[in-house]
Amino acid sequence: MDLWSWIWFYFWMFAYVAYILVLIYIIIDIFRDHQLNGWLKALWLILLVFLPWITGLVYLIVRGKGMAERSARKQVEYQEYSQEEMRKISFASPTEEISKAQALRDQGVITDGEFEAIKAKALGSKF
Repeated sequence: MDLWSWIWFYFWMFAYVAYILVLIYIIIDIFRDHQLNGWLKALWLILLVFLPWITGLVYLIVRGKGMAERSARKQVEYQEYSQEEMRKISFASPTEEISKAQALRDQGVITDGEFEAIKAKALGSKF
């Protein structure tokens, strides 16, 4: 095979993988949309199976704005959830952190150096 055959092969492979990813994203969006009832979701899926190129383009044109809004809303929910989890983790008082580290040191799980590092971090000083 010559160079141009390889270039075309990789171009079409890229296009095919991109197309599959777009179809997967459309299917995820169909199930994420709570405004669509079950029959409309089934209709979109059936059309995606039998007329995938046309249905994919129509879906992106007709429902693209809502698709972007749902995606952004999901991202914000995820970020808020992550920040809430981080607050739960990081709001342990310094005395609790030090006492946990001391218990680990007494059990022999961590060394004295690791204990001092945890203690310094809990007290807010830099190493």
